[in-house]
Amino acid sequence: MSEWILWAVFGVFVGAMMLLDLGVLNRTAKVMTAKKAAVWVAVWISSALLFALGIFIYLGKASAAEFLAGYLIEQSLSADNLFVFIMIFAYFKVEPAQQPRVLKWGILGAVVMRAIMIAVGVELITRFHWMTYVFGVLLLLTVIKMMLQGDDQFDPSKSFALKLLRRIVPVSKKYYGEKFFVRDGKKFFATPLLMVLVVVESSDLIFALDSIPAIFAVTTDPFIIYTSNIFAILGLRSLYFVLAEMARLFEYLKPGIIIILAFVAVKMLIVDFYKIPIGLSLAFIGGVLAVSILASWLKLRKNGGQSPHEINSPTSPLPVHSQHEHPSKAVPR
Repeated sequence: MSEWILWAVFGVFVGAMMLLDLGVLNRTAKVMTAKKAAVWVAVWISSALLFALGIFIYLGKASAAEFLAGYLIEQSLSADNLFVFIMIFAYFKVEPAQQPRVLKWGILGAVVMRAIMIAVGVELITRFHWMTYVFGVLLLLTVIKMMLQGDDQFDPSKSFALKLLRRIVPVSKKYYGEKFFVRDGKKFFATPLLMVLVVVESSDLIFALDSIPAIFAVTTDPFIIYTSNIFAILGLRSLYFVLAEMARLFEYLKPGIIIILAFVAVKMLIVDFYKIPIGLSLAFIGGVLAVSILASWLKLRKNGGQSPHEINSPTSPLPVHSQHEHPSKAVPR
């Protein structure tokens, strides 16, 4: 019964916070400053810690530790993924005032997608124990892929979802403020902002395929998995604007994430031989993140504030057009 109470508290609290953050305080199109974003990041992290305290009181120490471990895993993976979002916005030349709207709808879409994927994952592991090994192997393949990729940048033009969108609907060459669609007579056109949203959503789907299997190494409790994921996701919108200003401080984040994913994969593969205590897992994950950030800061300081791996924005395929351009002059399908 205690878990149902927490489900209700979670639903009411998260719904109220989303309404306040996305629907009231940040409803209009405006640039979110790093200072304001940092305040919201602190609010979401404090909320997650407060919720963890509630889990500790009602469900016990082990469940609270599982929640925190899952939250740290998702938060660390999400932080790395946000750098991809930075490149997507740079590629499509999205104005800072338009970015919050894309992130808002992207996060709402992520909440729904994670719910579906978590439900499917829990059902698979519950019915078929051997799926634990499948998820472990998938994580190892992810680790290998990340190591082989090195510093290669994400190329939004190769997105399958973007190519599909262009085949389905004509796309205008210029932006129309926050609008995803514009109308010309009886015909509708998608704006480039919808293209950006599609790429962000498809990218998050790929990210979820990495992060969700990882949390199954911590717990198979749907409540812990979903709530830890959602708390991490809901803070991404604000965290994006903080990382956009502090990208150089996280040069070693990716190696840290590779180590964490490798650890989680091994934990899943040896689960029938030795179950690594949740306290040790939490300490390891938190320690790796702390060392990664500290090492990044020390190297940045050693280089006099100049990072050798600045983010380079690829050239946008969307030319700048007159604000009076007719919407029917669309990007060819």
